Amino acid sequence: MSTAWQIGLLIALAVLAANLPFANQRILLVGPTRSSKSLAIRLAELVLLYFVVGAAGLALENHAGQISPQGWEFYAITGTMFVTLSFPGFVYRYLMHRQH
Repeated sequence: MSTAWQIGLLIALAVLAANLPFANQRILLVGPTRSSKSLAIRLAELVLLYFVVGAAGLALENHAGQISPQGWEFYAITGTMFVTLSFPGFVYRYLMHRQH
């Protein structure tokens, strides 16, 4: 798998994982169906999925070669990017007014 495919796969995984907490009512896709999840649970899922995507990125980097050491700046930037990627799911869940 080329590096371009790995980067594309990681970005697609990040977009999917960032919007997943806002797309369903189950806790981590396997928990019981709830009438509504609180925002705190959704944010906890978002943090957990950030680390899952980070682990996938680390595995892809390890597969490609040597793992580069990262400072706090890397995690600050990727964390804000992950939150930015979750914006469509947040808008869908909390800001769109639905006609019933």
